[in-house]
Amino acid sequence: MKYPDPSRWLLITSLLLSLLQLSTAHAAELVRHNVDADGHAMAVWEKSVPDAKGHILLHHGRTWSSLPDFDLQVPGEALSLMDGFNAMGFSVWALDARGYGGTARDSSGWHTPDRAAEDLAIVLDWLQARNGEKTHVWGWSYGSMVAQLAAQRYPDAFRSVTLFGYPTDPDVDVPVDTTSGEPPRRPTTAEAAASDFIVPGAISQHAIDTFVAAALAADPVRADWNQLHQWNALDGALLTVPVLLLQAEFDPLANTDAHARLFVKIPNANKQWVVLAGGAHAALLETPRARLIKASVDFMQWMEQ
Repeated sequence: MKYPDPSRWLLITSLLLSLLQLSTAHAAELVRHNVDADGHAMAVWEKSVPDAKGHILLHHGRTWSSLPDFDLQVPGEALSLMDGFNAMGFSVWALDARGYGGTARDSSGWHTPDRAAEDLAIVLDWLQARNGEKTHVWGWSYGSMVAQLAAQRYPDAFRSVTLFGYPTDPDVDVPVDTTSGEPPRRPTTAEAAASDFIVPGAISQHAIDTFVAAALAADPVRADWNQLHQWNALDGALLTVPVLLLQAEFDPLANTDAHARLFVKIPNANKQWVVLAGGAHAALLETPRARLIKASVDFMQWMEQ
């Protein structure tokens, strides 16, 4: 695959960074909450700003939890998605699913799509009671699938849903998964932590090294999922909340043809499909980050008009 010369984006990114004021010099305090989900404590991380324009809940992907993904702190580099949304006037929350980061595994040792969607809905109810308004949900990779499943089942809990790095095809059935017994609990690896950074020059080596260290510290053991056929309930025709489908140009997990078939099925007109030129699956941590944030915020504010 031919990747662009990253220098072509340096001026655009620099200007956007200036416009967005993505500085960590006065970053909001990171606060941890434990939210009860049917007797299980879910770690929810908060970075809030005064007089927020709205509230965003982030859901991480398959392997790594919220803090390495969404609040990576690299001296001299602005890479935290939470800080970026704060700079645009939004308060931000991030959920660690069962078996990730600050949230213990389910008592079974496994996680499932249905349980993940239910947990997300419970956290959204908690946020609405706390903030007095509905929440925008921003899901990445597996987190986008969790967000869609919850949005289909609990639309009244959502202000909108963003699907980024959406890694599934709406027309492909997942085989019935009867995996049970003791989960493998395989250690995570530095190679896996660095595997999403595939566009040359899109992120510094220092930032990659920092992410790898943060990911291995937060998630030393790979979370285990079963009952994956529950993903077959994903159906764009059941999405009635506003939807932003966010795709990075070089994301190997985001198939344009599959995205088109999903987008056509979404029945409501409050939808957008935005492609981030030059980005890949980890665009939220790379040079397209500023454009990713702006596209997300533009959508959230557009739907308020």
